[in-house]
Formats: sequence, structure tokens, C-alpha cells
Amino acid sequence: MTKAECRKHIKVLMGEHRQELPLLSEKALVALRANECFRLAKTVLLFHSLSDEVATHDFLREVVKTKRVFLPVVRGEDMFVAEFEEESLHAGTFGIKEPLGTFYNGDVDVAVVPGVAFSPDGHRLGRGCGYYDRYLSQHSCYKIGLCFSFQCLATIPHEEHDVMMHKVITD
Repeated sequence: MTKAECRKHIKVLMGEHRQELPLLSEKALVALRANECFRLAKTVLLFHSLSDEVATHDFLREVVKTKRVFLPVVRGEDMFVAEFEEESLHAGTFGIKEPLGTFYNGDVDVAVVPGVAFSPDGHRLGRGCGYYDRYLSQHSCYKIGLCFSFQCLATIPHEEHDVMMHKVITD
């Protein structure tokens, strides 16, 4: 399948599983909490989920109690990260909630990354803008893809610049 065909295929599956997403999200987050690299991390990059991603809104409020949590901030063609403070969130690019704080230029211990689809060997198919690939290629961290199990495909079309995940966690 091409990247476009994979995205279309996952969109169909997302519709078929829509009712199950809250339960599947909780299962995926239980698995993420249990991951040793995540548990030991002091700084993490997470994401403020969209409706077709593992639901992270409550999880963010939980994790910020024990770790420094950063969220993506998109400006033009670039992605930056800023520290998560719930009261400072506003709708940013693409309507995704972003923090208003100062950009963090250091590395995080773990980046938890959403995607349209992942392969078991760590390839990731994003939405096609390349923000995470550009950001992650410039930062050292352990990369975890977080998705629903039906978003895992045997193979993902990929290019040389696509950044691989160290681990893919699902429900």
C-alpha cells in the first residue's frame, strides 16, 4: 500500500472501532505506564490527543504530577515543544491544543508520538506534514509510538527521512 492508501485504510478501521476507542485508549495508557523507559523518564514529550488518537487529556494531568511534560507547538514548518500547563493551553495549528509557554530547547528522556499507523519494527506513518520527523531527527530521546492495535500494519511505506520508533505501544 502507498502512504495515502494506508491512511484511507486506517480511516475506515477508525470508523469501525469508534465506539471502542475510550476502552482501547485506557488499555494503551496502562501499557505505556508499565513501560520501563517511560516509568524512569523525568522529562517526556506527550501530545494533546485528537479524536482519532489514544485519548491523552486526563493522562497529561496525571503524568505532570511526577514528570516534566512537554507538548508540541507548531509554528510554520517547524515543531517546537513547550512545557504543559493546562491553564495555558490554546488551540494552535490544526486546532490541536498547545501550551503558550517558552520553547524548551533541550532533549527529553522519552517522546510519546501519535501516528496514523505503525509497523511492529517501529516505522511510523504520520499525517503527512513531517513535523515529528523533523523534530525527532534533531533530538536524542527514546521514541515510543502510541496507537490503537488496529493501527498496526505489517509494513508501512517509508522514506529515508522518516524517523523510526524504538517501541510501539498499543492496547
